[in-house]
Order: sequence, then C-alpha cells, then structure tokens
Amino acid sequence: MTDRTQAGEVKQISSLTNPWVKDVRALSMKKTRDETGQFLGEGLKLVTDALAENWPVDAIAFTPAVREQPHVAKAAATVRARGGSVMEVSEAVLAKITRRENPQMVVGVFRQRLKPLKEVKVGKGELYVALEQVRDPGNLGTIIRTVDSVGAKGVILVGETCDPYSFEAVRATMGSMFHVPLSRTSREAFIDWARAGSLRLVGTHLKATHDYRKVESEAPTVLVMGNEQAGMTDEMSEACTVRVKIPMAGQADSLNLAVATGVMLYELRREALS
Repeated sequence: MTDRTQAGEVKQISSLTNPWVKDVRALSMKKTRDETGQFLGEGLKLVTDALAENWPVDAIAFTPAVREQPHVAKAAATVRARGGSVMEVSEAVLAKITRRENPQMVVGVFRQRLKPLKEVKVGKGELYVALEQVRDPGNLGTIIRTVDSVGAKGVILVGETCDPYSFEAVRATMGSMFHVPLSRTSREAFIDWARAGSLRLVGTHLKATHDYRKVESEAPTVLVMGNEQAGMTDEMSEACTVRVKIPMAGQADSLNLAVATGVMLYELRREALS
C-alpha cells in the first residue's frame, strides 16, 4: 500500500481508479486498518506532528495548490528521506480518499503504534486514563487531545472500545495522538495490571457520594471512564479504589463523556497545572 517511489520522485495521481487511491480509501474500514497496520490522517498539522515525534509515515499526498508551500515541501522531503512515498494528487482524488467534499489539501498514511500494557509504568504523581467500552470515535479523539493538554501520560483502551485509528477519532485528536501513548487490553488484564502495580483507580459513577474535587493527586492514578450510555461495568466499578461524582446544578443528570473526562483530568492535575 505504500507504493514506494524512487528517491526524489513525486508521483502524480489524477485517476480516481488508481490502485493506490483504492488502497488508501480502504483505510476507512477497520478490517483494512487491522490488516495493514496503517491509518489515514488529514491535514498538514497531523503530518508535521507525526514527523516531529519520529512516527512512521508511509506516505504523504497533497494537491498542486499547496505544492510550493514551505511547510508542505519540508514535510514531503522528510517523508521521502525516511523512505516514504510522496504523491501529488488532484482535489478529486483527495476527496475520494477522505470521503469528504472539502478535504484539507494534505493527507498522510501512518503506521499504527500501540504500547503493550506490561510496559506501562505509572509513577508517583502521574496520571493515565482508562476508557472502558467507549463507542464514539469523536469522544475518544477528544479525550486523547485533552490527555495531551493536561500532561497526563497515556490512554488505555479497555474491552470493546472503538478504534483510535478511525478517521473520525484521528481528526478529533488534532495531532495529539502522536504525543499520547495508547495501549489496548481486556478488562480482566487491566484489573490484574492495576492491582499488581498498586495503582489507585478513580472512577466516575452516578451513585457515588465522594466529591470529585476532594481526590488527592499524589498517588499513581488511573482515571477510569466508562461507556457513554451505561458507564463502567460492575466489574470495573468494583475494581476502583474510589468512585466519585461530578455534581449537576441544573436539570441534566450527566455530562458528555469527553466533557466529564476533561473535568476530571483538570481536577486531578490541578496542582501540576497551577
């Protein structure tokens, strides 16, 4: 799928039936992403963030309209120097690849990178987020971006949490996915790992009585957030060291998952951010 070109060569593609276009377009499907270990991201910022973190970029594609822009030229040269492919494509090709009528003028094909849970170490005062069975890719991407913003150390995807490499999730991260380590595991393996590391698990729960603003922040902590509709499973809730509640002052009985996670993250990181 990488369609390597000769050193210094920029391949031009205008045909919507080009095999490379078909392959990259197929990255919208999870099955293809799983088989290839690749994913698609849109925007020059995403590409430059990935390159700055030495993230593997298999290909970059851009339209003639931005060919001469210095940042595009620099990104293309870096991708080429690292063995990736550089494509100049028509706007129609870009629209087909991204499945968007008005796509950004630069896209990248990246390699997936998941950190094994056994390699994740949570130190004193450090904070991770565990997401159990989160289904909305926009929520997932927004949470990854918030984790990056507050300086938390990573995100652990538990159970049937949605794919962080879907186009929607990647877009919502705004490039933060290249700064935030991701891990994926089962619920049972996560609970065993947390117990073995003597970690404090802080979970939000509608029936909790502990105020979220009264949780100490020095201990190695994993913030556990559950499914958008059902919240945490009973097994995960029972594994939590402390369960907290974010009080509602109005008529709503709960917050959007990404918003609630942001509130918790900023509170747990309050001292570090002050």
